[in-house]
Amino acid sequence: MQLWSGAGTIAAMQDLDAFLKGLPKAELHLHIEGSLEPEQMFAFAQRNGVTLPYASVEEIRAAYSFSRLQDFLDIYYAGAGVLLTEADFKDLALAYFERLAADGGRHAEIFFDPQTHTDRGVPFSVVADGLLAGMAEAQARWGVTSKLILCFLRHLDEDAAFATLAAAEPYLDRIVGVGLDSSEVGNPPAKFARVFAAAKVKGLKLVAHAGEEGPPEYVYEALDALHVDRIDHGNRSLEDAALVARLAREGMTLTVCPLSNLKLCVVDDMTRHPLKRMLELGLHATVNSDDPAYFGGYLNDNYRAAIAGLGLSKAELVQLAKNSFAGSFLSEAEKAAGIAEVEAYAAAH
Repeated sequence: MQLWSGAGTIAAMQDLDAFLKGLPKAELHLHIEGSLEPEQMFAFAQRNGVTLPYASVEEIRAAYSFSRLQDFLDIYYAGAGVLLTEADFKDLALAYFERLAADGGRHAEIFFDPQTHTDRGVPFSVVADGLLAGMAEAQARWGVTSKLILCFLRHLDEDAAFATLAAAEPYLDRIVGVGLDSSEVGNPPAKFARVFAAAKVKGLKLVAHAGEEGPPEYVYEALDALHVDRIDHGNRSLEDAALVARLAREGMTLTVCPLSNLKLCVVDDMTRHPLKRMLELGLHATVNSDDPAYFGGYLNDNYRAAIAGLGLSKAELVQLAKNSFAGSFLSEAEKAAGIAEVEAYAAAH
């Protein structure tokens, strides 16, 4: 997809696009269920004998039109109903990682929503084993490393989250952290303070969606009630100067999703997206694709949208790529290696 619109000459844009394609980068905010393309949904439904309320791939794609987060979630949960076997989850993961590798991605930390599947009778083990198999094969095929983050659905209660954490116990050596997603408004982070504390005791990293549709207060809660290591989205933090200063001071990574924000009307125009302002304020922002099958593009598509709308420079692209490794849950040595690869690439181009 090309979104260039007058941000410099065509030649300059082509040069920047070529630079972007080879730029090493990590993705830290990707819902694997949200990479379910209409073609995959239709194919999985056919092989699993699932009846969809759509007659064709074209009808499914036409349904991907949203005005708010809940509109998206409704079709997202319906689409997940075609995922039934380990092979489905493995194939889903491999399709995503192939696209990431083509975008210059070196590492990804992917979310999965076990409650979306266990609540309809798919065992936790089927989901986890399928995804882990796909992750292993992706590393063997394309050299892309990855980590798995279990997300709790915030529209469900804390007891359900505790049950999910218990079900994950046999896999905690292969799950790096827990997160919090789904309907944000009306489901503040503090609702899950106890289960996040329990996850921390188990040695898991902590992340949470906050400040997408929810207010800056939700970002404060994610920091002070959940004690997160990373904030997913965080756009509305910019409404609170004291919060911005704190996020910058603490070096808190924000996993920002430009096309998702546009598609869900969090911003009404990419020229008004807060990403560039975040960088100017010293925030550790990163670029990510969120639910790319639903929101119009994968990792580089999100970079391109931000370049076109905000006029990002090569230096800003390099900073975003470095932030993506620095904000990851890789080891310190692995983070340093990723950052060094970015710097070497930038120096050579």
